[in-house]
Amino acid sequence: MSYQLVWFKRDLRWQDHAALAEASKRGKIRCIYIVEPELWQQPDAALQHFEFVRESLQALDAALRPMGGCIEVLVGEAPDVLSRIWREAPFANLHSHQETGNQWTYQRDLRVAAWCRAHDIAWHEHAQFGVVRALKSRDGWQTAWEAHMQLPQRTFSEPVFWRAPAPEPLLLQAPNHLTHDPPLRQMGGRAQGLAALQSFLKARSLGYRGGISSPLSAPDACSRLSPYLSWGCLSMREVVQATREQLAALPPQAVRHRAGLTAFISRLHWHCHFIQKLESEPAIEWHNMHRGYDNLREQEFNTAHFEALQAARTGWPMVDACVTMLRETGWLNFRMRAMLVSVAAYPLWLHWRPVGEWLARQFLDYEPGIHWSQLQMQSGTTGINTTRVYNPLKQAQDHDPHGQFVRRWLPAMRKVPDSWLWQPWQMPASVQAQAGVRVGLDIPMPLVDLGEATKLSKQKLYERRGMQAVREGKRAVIEKHASRQRVTTRKKSNARTADNLPQMQFDF
Repeated sequence: MSYQLVWFKRDLRWQDHAALAEASKRGKIRCIYIVEPELWQQPDAALQHFEFVRESLQALDAALRPMGGCIEVLVGEAPDVLSRIWREAPFANLHSHQETGNQWTYQRDLRVAAWCRAHDIAWHEHAQFGVVRALKSRDGWQTAWEAHMQLPQRTFSEPVFWRAPAPEPLLLQAPNHLTHDPPLRQMGGRAQGLAALQSFLKARSLGYRGGISSPLSAPDACSRLSPYLSWGCLSMREVVQATREQLAALPPQAVRHRAGLTAFISRLHWHCHFIQKLESEPAIEWHNMHRGYDNLREQEFNTAHFEALQAARTGWPMVDACVTMLRETGWLNFRMRAMLVSVAAYPLWLHWRPVGEWLARQFLDYEPGIHWSQLQMQSGTTGINTTRVYNPLKQAQDHDPHGQFVRRWLPAMRKVPDSWLWQPWQMPASVQAQAGVRVGLDIPMPLVDLGEATKLSKQKLYERRGMQAVREGKRAVIEKHASRQRVTTRKKSNARTADNLPQMQFDF
């Protein structure tokens, strides 16, 4: 007897799951997840991603079993797995969510589409976020996003599964080559995502505005929903709708609470805005968004500087503390992420692609569409964004004025007197001896002179930006990728695209 095959990817839930709901209308359903060896060989994959997926799959399987179903985990490349399933028990249709993933998944989906055509199988792909496939123009994108968020959540009742689940619980073994699973990372699973959502909507969002910039307050003030959205434990639509319901329930005097939730919704919009860029132009994972910036940094990559950055040995305490926190937790607030990329791109003059591969493995919430657009924006290669250069000394003074953050994550900094927190490498030898800390050993010297290196890098960028061909190429990038949302500044009445806001409005 034929059935409907539901392929889970980065949508590890059963609530508001359009593919599952649609398949259940057409007959018996069979749910699969494919562990694709080549996917986990890609340079953006880490053990923490696999373990989060494993935890989320186990939670999904546990939810489906009382309904009479399960999630089957199969190993192999997707077309080969589909062929194997087809030979054993042909299915009528394939159902899944659309995925705006890395270049490998894009090519994989092309191969799956070809397999479906060859076997005369209809592949029904459903929107996962407010992202429009085959978008012709950015005009009207905001309207499409809002229409998607207002649709009723997709549910299915009394599902009929193709066959009863095996009695054994779902087991999933990580590939041996994968590394990096932070000891303090968030755990996978829908229950954990819902708990984070409720605690944020009910209480933590009061600190959202004003609390998301500092690495001290951000772990609590930010929603912490990003991994649950990136891996699909929660749907974007249910988060938007839950936030709006909470807003509607607030009393008029809850000004601070309302402001936090309103700002959060705007960032959910930006989440999809950035993914749309990669959906519209998959090559920006590999190439500069504005090709006029090709070979700006590529030929001058300093491997020693990159290795020091990864090892938290740049010599700038705020940078090294952020790298350490990220290594231990898999998460960092957006302003500090932007600072890391800025330091890599300007004083260290590193090309964004290798830096991006490393950070993709560090971020538990790695979302390719957001990730690569942000890497390019912070590196100045989009051609349409204001140059953003974050001074790590100023960031420390603004967001960690008493050194609590750097002292938490850098034990050697606990010995440094307050007066030398910002530039510990300038401590006299007598102060070092008294404190019991050695500059150059316990605390590294800065890799470069921050002021001079930043000045030189900005000069190189501005020289490239001033070229006639680069100026002429800007219009095409704006037409394809810039937001059509308009904002008005207090200083001027003229409007500008929101892509040119001084700090990108995206924080979870």
